[in-house]
Amino acid sequence: MVRAGNDAVPASARRFMQRARRRRLRAAAPWAVLAGVLVLAALGGWLVLGTGVFGVAQVRVAGTGVLTVAQVRTAAAVPEGSPLARVDLAAVRRRVGALPAVRQVSVHRSWPDTLVVEIVERTPTLAVPHDNGFAVLDGAGVVFEWLPARPDGLPLARIDAPGPDDAATRAATQVFGALPRELREQVAEVGAASPARITLLLTDGRTIIWGDPSQSEVKARVAASLLAHSGNTIDVSAPDVVTIR
Repeated sequence: MVRAGNDAVPASARRFMQRARRRRLRAAAPWAVLAGVLVLAALGGWLVLGTGVFGVAQVRVAGTGVLTVAQVRTAAAVPEGSPLARVDLAAVRRRVGALPAVRQVSVHRSWPDTLVVEIVERTPTLAVPHDNGFAVLDGAGVVFEWLPARPDGLPLARIDAPGPDDAATRAATQVFGALPRELREQVAEVGAASPARITLLLTDGRTIIWGDPSQSEVKARVAASLLAHSGNTIDVSAPDVVTIR
């Protein structure tokens, strides 16, 4: 009688088949692990990129003063729930950076659900009377704010067409930026009839005729040294030949 099952297979053959089976399992194990890793990676990528599991729950804004947080968030234009990993950071920087009051902006992700927008606003330097209000300029001549009343602590600038592309504006801001603090704090108005006709009206009523922005640092030193002298007008337009009258 012939036995069935494993009893009919010689022990040596069974051992050979078992060893062969173990070799096949060992050979297949790395591929199984790789397949598992790929499945997990695909699942993770789908969760991060294709779902709201890691979506934007908040846009955190830092550095506002002139602007409000709401204005920056509106400019960022990132819908709530958007996959955080898919937010175009460069596009957000461009949109927020287009706000006139923004000088610098950085944007980064804070996992798991926050987009962080950090801005540096422009520094107010001069106020230009214009129509029914005042245009506020920074040191580069950029108009970044309009106010109905004159802002405290800012000298006025008499400029016809304020803006960074206007030569008179550039001259006025260049001259004002070159002034030492003790002289700058005494300036009530900066006149810029033209780029070569800059004048400073001081808080005590005296006038400094500056001329063009050339040699501004030399002119500033000379003007500061002459403030102790009497006279209503100090002309430093040619700093080698100064007149007081």
